[in-house]
Amino acid sequence: MGSGPAAGPVRARYLVYFQYLGTGFNGVAAVRGAQRAVGVQNYLEEAAERLKSVVPVKFVISSRTDAGVHALSNAAHLDVQRRSGQPPFSPEVLTQALNTHLKHPAIRVLQAFRVHSDFHARYAATSRTYLYRLATGCPRPDQLSVFERNRCWALRADYLDVAAMQEAAQHLLGTHDFSAFQSAGSPSTSSVRTLRRASVSPDPASPFVLPQESRRLRFWTLEFESQSFLYRQVRRMTAILVAVGLGTLTPTEVKVILESRDPLGRHQTRVAPAHGLFLKSVLYEGLKDLAGNPSCAQQENQGPEGRETPGQPEDLRRETSDPKAGGLE
Repeated sequence: MGSGPAAGPVRARYLVYFQYLGTGFNGVAAVRGAQRAVGVQNYLEEAAERLKSVVPVKFVISSRTDAGVHALSNAAHLDVQRRSGQPPFSPEVLTQALNTHLKHPAIRVLQAFRVHSDFHARYAATSRTYLYRLATGCPRPDQLSVFERNRCWALRADYLDVAAMQEAAQHLLGTHDFSAFQSAGSPSTSSVRTLRRASVSPDPASPFVLPQESRRLRFWTLEFESQSFLYRQVRRMTAILVAVGLGTLTPTEVKVILESRDPLGRHQTRVAPAHGLFLKSVLYEGLKDLAGNPSCAQQENQGPEGRETPGQPEDLRRETSDPKAGGLE
């Protein structure tokens, strides 16, 4: 009896979660060509070359972050096609192999899942959460611990009017046209988004700050959740809320800015520094997150209290008209 036709190469699609410190990268997206700048994706795909896939492995990134922005957990899908007769990698083996061959210490693959061949990491995401870290009580940059530099926005003010910031954040919740918080160069065809959660809360004392300094320095976290965001929307919303916390804007003025739909207004052209921003999570229907919880979005409105002496916003970046291609935050 003749044998049946030999099985051809089997293509397997995976969803991988990965994290990185964005300092020193030109964003998460790969930089092609002979430029000296590199993205996180360049290193991931270089590591994937060692998988010896029949077809070169390309990472399709869920959430594209700008230069200097960090990720506690970003996601991407990729296809690996092994030679005939070789079974697909298990998710555990794929995770270990990528980490073994990664050549940059600031990138780590967290976990992998096998997914359907038509799964798309960007379009299938049901929720994305960003957090932004602030530090108050830091008159000079050299007064911040070296372990916290490039991981938070250090403010000169001693404290913030967190209650006013939370009140202002309420105006941003829900479905709106967020044109006023969108930077030039956004690839999105619609500026309507639904912000499910916007919170401002104190952080515990940083373990990287000496006891004698912790009495002066305080840390704060802003969190925003939506299915998707516009280009630099989170950093521009953060800049506006910090201005409220410093007494430069009122919560009512934030509502006026939102309704203006004008991205070039006096206040909304300011952008919070990239290094304080972290992509916290990307969730998908039917998959569990890294803590083992079902991936479902929830709407929360929190309102921690706080007080502040009026001051002026500082270290805000004026918007430029040349954003990095493809970045969304």
